[in-house]
Amino acid sequence: MPTTSNIIGFLLLSIVIILIPGPSVLYAIGRALVLGTKAAVLSVFGNGFGVGIQILFVSLGLGALIEQSDEIFFMIQILGAAMVTYLGIKGILDRKKTAESGLDKTPSRRRIFGDSVVVGITNAKTLIFFIAVLPSFINPEAGNITLQMLFLGALFLVIGVTSDSAYAIAAGKARDWLSSSADRLATFRGIGGLALTLLGVYMFFDAIN
Repeated sequence: MPTTSNIIGFLLLSIVIILIPGPSVLYAIGRALVLGTKAAVLSVFGNGFGVGIQILFVSLGLGALIEQSDEIFFMIQILGAAMVTYLGIKGILDRKKTAESGLDKTPSRRRIFGDSVVVGITNAKTLIFFIAVLPSFINPEAGNITLQMLFLGALFLVIGVTSDSAYAIAAGKARDWLSSSADRLATFRGIGGLALTLLGVYMFFDAIN
């Protein structure tokens, strides 16, 4: 186990990082506006699962190998940008068709979760954070380093999923409250799709710069 001071320091840093709205928050809000509260919360857990895989990679030492390969890291960034942009454009294109039909054409839970796992795995911001920060809060004299990193990563994950879920639920409830008509529902789905698309474009330009 890491020392108490290391745990407290990591928790404080994680809270500061998580509470500043970033790609995960924007993703949760965008999905809530496009798909609704339940699908957005499922997206948050899928995204969290993907980030959990990142934590596992970094804890096992694979994160450093990815960081040292510019090509692999660039491909991860581009894949993440492409996935988010795709989901955003799909949300825009489907906004009226879904609203006017009066039917729930939300993608399957498996599809929602799977897409979100990909987004989580390819989140370059969290990958950089784990590679740079996790080793700094490890106490080599306290036991297995891998287990220490997994423990700290799990703390980050719990805080992140809780925070993102709150954003998703708030955005979903606002969408439900304001979307009393088919046209208004289509508008909110379009706004959510646009938010995801802009996030994907930002991620793409961030990758090439």
